[in-house]
Amino acid sequence: MKIEFLNTIQCVDCVEGMKKLPDKSVDLIVTSPPYDAVRKYNGFSYDLHETGKQISRILKDGGIAVMVIQDQTKNFGKSLTSFRTIIDWCDNIGFKLFETVIYKKHGAEGAWWTKRFRVDHEYIPVFLKGDRPQYFYKEHLKIPSKHGGKTMTGCATRLTNGETLLSKKVLINPMKCRGTIWDYVTCGDGTRLKHEHPATFPDKIPYDFIKCFCPKNGIVVDPFVGSGTTALAALELNRKFVGFDVSEEYCNLARKRLKEEGGFNQSEFDFSTEDGQDFQSYIPDQKYL
Repeated sequence: MKIEFLNTIQCVDCVEGMKKLPDKSVDLIVTSPPYDAVRKYNGFSYDLHETGKQISRILKDGGIAVMVIQDQTKNFGKSLTSFRTIIDWCDNIGFKLFETVIYKKHGAEGAWWTKRFRVDHEYIPVFLKGDRPQYFYKEHLKIPSKHGGKTMTGCATRLTNGETLLSKKVLINPMKCRGTIWDYVTCGDGTRLKHEHPATFPDKIPYDFIKCFCPKNGIVVDPFVGSGTTALAALELNRKFVGFDVSEEYCNLARKRLKEEGGFNQSEFDFSTEDGQDFQSYIPDQKYL
């Protein structure tokens, strides 16, 4: 089985699968690992350290890796998997933590509601390989300003020495940067087919990150592709993708979604080395911002 194909879902452990991809060939990673046994994923195991090493190898300089993750609560304490992974990937693998986005979600109180706070967020650490992102575009991430169009007095900047500059009048822009808290409504998100997988994230998460960090004709990889949400977003945005999952059930689910929801048949897009169209030949040769 070839596992270097672009625009395919590959049923293989992601570490072994990514070993078949060339160095510095991928623009963006968007994924969510099966963390902390919060859900059952057909009993498969994974290694986030080795996954991070392969991600670092295949990313281009300036490439970005986005990971949606949370921590299990057990005996009233957090597992800290998210924090340990961030430190490991930065200290031992060489990533920079470009930013941590908070994915705010809405839901019911849950089984613990009388004993602790309702968890209405997940972490999205955004890892950077190299000095600066090769591509960054965030116009689609802007949100309306609360006081857009008004002229207000303020913006008294505090200097590093503790002094404060004088206030001034400022015309508030109608739109502003979303910042680091991204609000997604999960109710009604996705199809019944999508939710045959036990743990999914909103369709808009990979869509927003792909538009922000992946250039046109770029390549997106999801090492834990699950129901195929990242691959569908890449397809919609005219980027190329590779998805890995060790579960044959989930691979078939992702392929079915690509076909039924994206009008995409994987068999029509098998770029194999046998016909001279390998992965490396489809890496776009272009200059980035």
